[in-house]
Amino acid sequence: MESYDTQRTGKLVSAFVDDLSNWYVRRSRRRFWQGDASALRTLHDVIETVTRLMAPLTPFITERVWQDLVVPVTPDAPESVHLSTWPEADASLIDGTLSEQMLLVRRLVELGRATRAESGVKTRQPLSRALVAAAGFPALSPELQAQITEELNVSSLASLSEVGGSLVDTTAKANFRALGKRFGKGVQDVAKAVAAADAAALSLALRSGEAALVVNGEEITVTPEEIIITETPREGWSVASDSGATVALDLEITRSSAARAWPVTRSASSRRPARTAASTSRTASRPLDLLLPETTEALTAHADLIADEVLATDYASGEADAAYGPAFEDEGLALTFRLRKA
Repeated sequence: MESYDTQRTGKLVSAFVDDLSNWYVRRSRRRFWQGDASALRTLHDVIETVTRLMAPLTPFITERVWQDLVVPVTPDAPESVHLSTWPEADASLIDGTLSEQMLLVRRLVELGRATRAESGVKTRQPLSRALVAAAGFPALSPELQAQITEELNVSSLASLSEVGGSLVDTTAKANFRALGKRFGKGVQDVAKAVAAADAAALSLALRSGEAALVVNGEEITVTPEEIIITETPREGWSVASDSGATVALDLEITRSSAARAWPVTRSASSRRPARTAASTSRTASRPLDLLLPETTEALTAHADLIADEVLATDYASGEADAAYGPAFEDEGLALTFRLRKA
C-alpha cells in the first residue's frame, strides 16, 4: 500500500480472505454454533482488521461492515472506518511453528483429496484409514492430526512407515528443469545417479529435507523439488505424492455405524439453505427440525450427533406432515429426508 501497488495488495487480501472463509470459518463452524467465545472473538478481530485493510480499496462496503459489526459493540470505535487507525502487526503473537504445521496439515489434506478424486471415491464416503509420510508429520499434535482425519473422512490416521514398504512400489527420476539450474551440463550424470539409487531409501531421505547422492565420486545433496518420486499403490490403496509428502488411502469402505452417520450430516446440511437463509446462524437454539422418513440402525444410534451437526431441534423417522417441505433424496445414501423451520 505504501508503494500504491493496489493490485498486489488486492491479491494478498483476496488470498487471506479465501483462507479465512474456506478453512478457519468452515473448520470452526461447530464452535460458532456452540457460542465458543474464543472462536467468535478471533473471527471478529480478524474481520475488523481486514475491514481496515480493505477500506482504501473498497470504501463503501467496508464502511457498511464497520457500521454493522464494529460500532455497535465497540463503544470507543471511530464513527467511520475511514477515521480509524491503520492496523499494526504484533510479531510477538505469531507462532511460527504452529503456522508451519498448519501449512503441512492443509497440504496433506489437499493430497488426500487429490487421491480420493483420482480413485473416484467421494469425500463423503467414509474410509477406514489414511497413512501419511511427510517431514514434520510425527510432530503434529493430536488436535492437528484430527483436522486431517475429519477433512479426509477417515476413521484413523497413521504414519506410512508403520506398514513398511509393502504398500507402494517406489520409483525415482530426476527433475531436469530443477536440477539443470544447479548442475547445468552435469545434469545427466546426476540423473544417472538418481536412477541407480534405491528409490525407496531416496524417498524416505527426501521426506526429512535433503538426500545425498554420489556423482562421479563426489557427494552432492538433492532436494524434494529436484527429484520426482512416484509411488504406485498396491491393490486396494490410492496414493498421492508431492515434494516429499505422501498420503495413502485405504479404499476399503468402513462399515462402522458412526462412519455411516457422517455422510447424512453432510447431505442434510447441504440442503439447509434451500429451507432457510440462516443456514449458519444461531437465531434459535437450532434453526431447523429434521425428519428422516427412512432410518437405519446407524442413524438411530447416532441421532444426537446428526441433529447437532445440522442444528436440528427434533430428529425422527416416519411420515412427515404438511409443515415439512419437499422430500430430498440422496441416491448415494439411499436416503430420503425432509426439513422444516423450527
